[in-house]
Parts: sequence; structure tokens; C-alpha cells
Amino acid sequence: MRTNGINHLALVCRDMEETVKFYTEVLDMPLVKTVALPDGGQHFFFDCGGGNLLAFFWWENAPEAAPGIASVAHFPSKPMTAHGSMNHVAFTVDEDELEANMQRLKALGVPLLPVVVNHDDSPQGVAEKMHPGVFVRSVYFTDPNGIMLEFAAFTRELGPDDVRHAPAKAKVKARAKVKEGV
Repeated sequence: MRTNGINHLALVCRDMEETVKFYTEVLDMPLVKTVALPDGGQHFFFDCGGGNLLAFFWWENAPEAAPGIASVAHFPSKPMTAHGSMNHVAFTVDEDELEANMQRLKALGVPLLPVVVNHDDSPQGVAEKMHPGVFVRSVYFTDPNGIMLEFAAFTRELGPDDVRHAPAKAKVKARAKVKEGV
């Protein structure tokens, strides 16, 4: 089996009009498809570049957001989310556009971490200054729904040496709950 990339990522918004305004006017993503659902909801698609789409569902009676469970409560102090949740969406951008993008978000009043984050393989996972070990630089911000977003710019190609850690194994208790359907 072979996939050709991600067709779309579907999220849920609290207000479709507010969401359309943010993604089309702040992030300059064209709205390319709208669907009226039989249950009265909506499903809208935005072109986020590279042949990829970001989609949003809206239902009037959808449950409220659950920060710290289904979404990030606060970044960087509380980044953990629940199993099966969507933590954040990262959009690829050119490295030389990171600062300008951050300044535009600030000017538009978008909540953001006001620094470009240099991700590296140090024990802290980040570096204050750029150095050869930095593999991606990021700007983190949130949309009107509280969804954490990221502009990410790889600084180099990733290769076999970047896969250094054994995958962690879930505790037996956690896996048992999944099997029971809890």
C-alpha cells in the first residue's frame, strides 16, 4: 500500500464564519469547497498549499472545546493532549519568511509564542540560537477555535541518523482500555 500524501486534515470549529475569515484573511488560504451536511452542519475546505487541504466541520450542537484533553491547553507550558487527539497542525513555510509571518500575526492580534523556536536534538529540544544541529525552526500560534498551529521550516534534509530513539511502549493498563472500547 502506498499513499501519495495527505488529502486533508479535518478539524471541528465553533464558528464557521470566524474560521473562514481567519484562514482566508489572516493565513491567505483560499476557501476551495463548501459542503452543507444533511444534519445541518457544514464542511469547508481550505487550500493550504502543496496540494494539501485543511478542512473544518461545524455543527451548532457540537461539544465545547476541551483544552488539555483534545487540544493543547497552553504552549509551551502545557503541550500534552489525550490519546487520539489532534495536538497541532504544522504548515511548511520558507525559513526566510518565519520572522515576517510572526510579525504579521502579531500585528493582526493573533495569539502566538513571540519567538522563532529552534528545534534541535539537545536534552531541552530547543536552542536559543541557530546552530548546525537545528533541524526545524517554528512559529507557534492559535486560531480562533484554540487550535494550535505552527509555521515550520526545515533547515536541512532529514536522514537515517535522525531516527535515534526506540519507540516507547504503552503500559498494559492503557492498552487494555483500548481493547475494551473504553
